[in-house]
Amino acid sequence: MKKIEAIIRPEDLDGVRVSLQEKGIVGMTVEEVQGRGRQKGVCLQWRAGEYCVEFLPKVRMDIIVDDKDVDIAIDAVIRAARTGKNGDGKIFIYPVEDIVRISTGERGKEAI
Repeated sequence: MKKIEAIIRPEDLDGVRVSLQEKGIVGMTVEEVQGRGRQKGVCLQWRAGEYCVEFLPKVRMDIIVDDKDVDIAIDAVIRAARTGKNGDGKIFIYPVEDIVRISTGERGKEAI
């Protein structure tokens, strides 16, 4: 099993959710976060001068999938979130040792 952590633009969340759902991946945790990468924030010009935002709003999605579904999930996220510009986000993949569903006690793949 793998944990896929995707950092995406907030406006892409619904598209990514639908793209994953079309592939049969429905479980996820979503959190609003702030960050920066190559985009390095944004500087805006106002009448009073320049205003720089160092950390931009992003959404972090945590998705747990079976090993066989990793590439399917990654492709779904990329297809829905890619604009080709800096700031599209990143995807991280981590191994998951075990999962336990609290309500039933199921473990492993059955608990996804």
